[in-house]
Amino acid sequence: TRRALVATTDGNEAVSAIDPYLGAALSVAEAARNVSITGARPLGVTNCLNFGDPTRPEAFWQLREAVRGLGDACRALGLPVTGGNVSLYNEAPGSAIAPTPEIGVVGLLDDVALLIGPAFAADGDVALLAGATGPGLGGSAYAALAGLAAEDGLPGLDLAAEAAAQAFIRAAIAAGSVTAAQDVSGGGLAVALAEMAMWGGRGGRFRVAVASSPAVALFGESPSRIVLTVRPADVPAVRALASRHGVRL
Repeated sequence: TRRALVATTDGNEAVSAIDPYLGAALSVAEAARNVSITGARPLGVTNCLNFGDPTRPEAFWQLREAVRGLGDACRALGLPVTGGNVSLYNEAPGSAIAPTPEIGVVGLLDDVALLIGPAFAADGDVALLAGATGPGLGGSAYAALAGLAAEDGLPGLDLAAEAAAQAFIRAAIAAGSVTAAQDVSGGGLAVALAEMAMWGGRGGRFRVAVASSPAVALFGESPSRIVLTVRPADVPAVRALASRHGVRL
């Protein structure tokens, strides 16, 4: 067989500590996205839900909200939960761990020859950003280092947009148009580009649209975004494919 399995685990403890619902949903979205950017189709979800003492109302609320976020994201992305485990009572007198749902996703790649990685593959390729950059630096690596401004909130998550972005990248890879792909997550767009450059041993020149805040444009961690590289001749076809999926490119 030429088929292959792709698996990943992801968790967003920083956002979960602020909003357990959003943190769990973002974790599911990122894990599924990390499978999709290889060209594989996500098949199912497993989880490890790590929380404090659920007999305390606040800890029970965190657990309930995380499970709600997990369920909503899985339904929106068409992913069954195939198993998992729950770890509760993770606390000591006067302190407890942050609510931490860890999410695993496994996917199927029909032909391993179509596997796409994150490294810049060839000189002259064009880098494109699929998906719209949203506001919000809350829970980001940038905020942990630089602090938050008064107007900085958490990033939003549009699950329909997430599903569309993943469907688009899988279709683009299946068409043979993509030479590399990496999702925008921890550290934002600047870190995604830096990782692709380091893994590929190639630099690049990039134009980044800055609507209002350079920090958000470069280091914001809003979801449903993918950096992909394509050969120059394939740019029109990839743009047309993105338009058919309703994805901004």
